[in-house]
Amino acid sequence: MCAKVGGLSKINYKETRGIKVAGGSRVKAGTVLTRQGDKWKPGVNVAGRMHLTASCDGEIYFTKKSGSYKKAVTFVNVRSVEKVAKKKTAKKAVKE
Repeated sequence: MCAKVGGLSKINYKETRGIKVAGGSRVKAGTVLTRQGDKWKPGVNVAGRMHLTASCDGEIYFTKKSGSYKKAVTFVNVRSVEKVAKKKTAKKAVKE
């Protein structure tokens, strides 16, 4: 019989932390964007502190701003579906 019963060990736990989605990818409301990270802050249409989740359907984008003590802070944002659709129609109109 084994001594351990399921669960994550401290060796493998660090693999589950970090950013879960890439910039430009589409997400649905409630999608987990990051796990256990203080490197990222919630931006537009994002909820949470340590575990950031999407508040609405849309597209992911990142912004950087200067923080205190000359450190850059990265904000995770979600561009809503309506804004994504408007942006695409504007690009098509410019091309034609």
